[in-house]
Amino acid sequence: MSKNKDQNKLWGGRFSEATDAFVQRFTASVDFDRRLFQQDINGSLAHAKMLAKAGILSADEETQILDGLEAIRQDILDDNFEWSIELEDVHMNIESALTARIGDIGKKLHTGRSRNDQVATDIRLFVRDEIDQIAELITKLQSALCGVAEKEAATIMPGFTHLQTAQPVSFGHHMMAWYEMLGRDYSRLLDCRKRVNLSPLGAAALAGTTYPIDRNFTAQQLGFDAPTRNSLDSVSDRDFAIELASFASLLMTHLSRFSEELVLWTSAQFNFINLPDRFCTGSSIMPQKKNPDVPELIRGKTGRVHGHLISLLTLMKSQPLAYNKDNQEDKEPLFDLIDTVKDCLFAYSEMMPAVECNKAEMYAAAKQGYATATDLADYLVKKGMPFRDAHEVVGKSVAFGIEQSKDLAELSLDELKTFSDLIGDDIFEVLTLEGSIGARDHIGGTAPNQVLAAVAVAKADLAQR
Repeated sequence: MSKNKDQNKLWGGRFSEATDAFVQRFTASVDFDRRLFQQDINGSLAHAKMLAKAGILSADEETQILDGLEAIRQDILDDNFEWSIELEDVHMNIESALTARIGDIGKKLHTGRSRNDQVATDIRLFVRDEIDQIAELITKLQSALCGVAEKEAATIMPGFTHLQTAQPVSFGHHMMAWYEMLGRDYSRLLDCRKRVNLSPLGAAALAGTTYPIDRNFTAQQLGFDAPTRNSLDSVSDRDFAIELASFASLLMTHLSRFSEELVLWTSAQFNFINLPDRFCTGSSIMPQKKNPDVPELIRGKTGRVHGHLISLLTLMKSQPLAYNKDNQEDKEPLFDLIDTVKDCLFAYSEMMPAVECNKAEMYAAAKQGYATATDLADYLVKKGMPFRDAHEVVGKSVAFGIEQSKDLAELSLDELKTFSDLIGDDIFEVLTLEGSIGARDHIGGTAPNQVLAAVAVAKADLAQR
């Protein structure tokens, strides 16, 4: 293998020969971890202020370092910064640029810290920022679902079990089921944030530092709740990243289930809804096609996020304390799963308010499959018949309806009474779809007024965030 003759490394004093060119490329992370530049600079600003507070830096040195870091930030934002693979990572690129800009004073910035606690701090800051953005996107999607549910509270569709018609429900009620799932996701995300928001800065390489640092000060400067409590764990912990990946996997499972329904509902066989054209694509050969590519792709991306969770779990499963180079592999899956989740949530939050219900098709579908059979059984029970007997009576009436190619509501009173003398003229109020959903008038039920009540509660909850 060829040899790289450039030995200008910030850690190169112990080495007698240059890093192999392949090893340099293989071990470098700057191509992806430079995404952390904002968090890296913010962490360095807090660290420099703490060093000055502790008397390790003079006021003038502090000012030069702070100004130099802000100038580097602006250069990066202006795309006027040269990233070097020879400097390995975001941390050493920025530190080297600082020294080039302000001289040897820049070399004092790393006093009392290591790249180990530096990267752990950067990642926690990054994850915390992303959690806040994801939380906003979940809230936006939940708000969109509330809007659809409120609009379609009385729109009747078939509810399914085993993908077979079970009982009629309102479309608004169905939308609020997805709201509830996302609510649990939101709660898990905020719970994860609590464990993210601890500062490892000051743990140094693994054992802490001999300098008189103030970890509470840097934690406060960076908006952390407190410093982490063990230096070994501080630099090697990636539980918070795995926990975020676990949250993301469950969220994507929910979005995948949602996507599956949208794909079904937009098909000609269901024709329950129309998705806006801007969220669909056509076929290169079949001009009639309108493909629900966005929900299909979100369904597919679920496997990608699940894979990242497994990658992170596998990455950590055999690592001894403390930091190991393995942990460089945490960033790419973490970055990708965050990007994927944000894109999918954004797509849904933009798409759902524009969904149009084909109410006539939904209603017709709900009249098929004997969706009010349970209502007939409940009617007989209220008349005094034991439920198991009522179940048998209704089963026989359904079998008769199938023979006659009639829904229960289409059978005559005389035909229904052949199965039980308890059936009277009032049965047809029970067998209507409107009567069926209206009768489920309790908390969590599909009655339109209950859907509207659930929407009101949800809106109040969202307003408190």
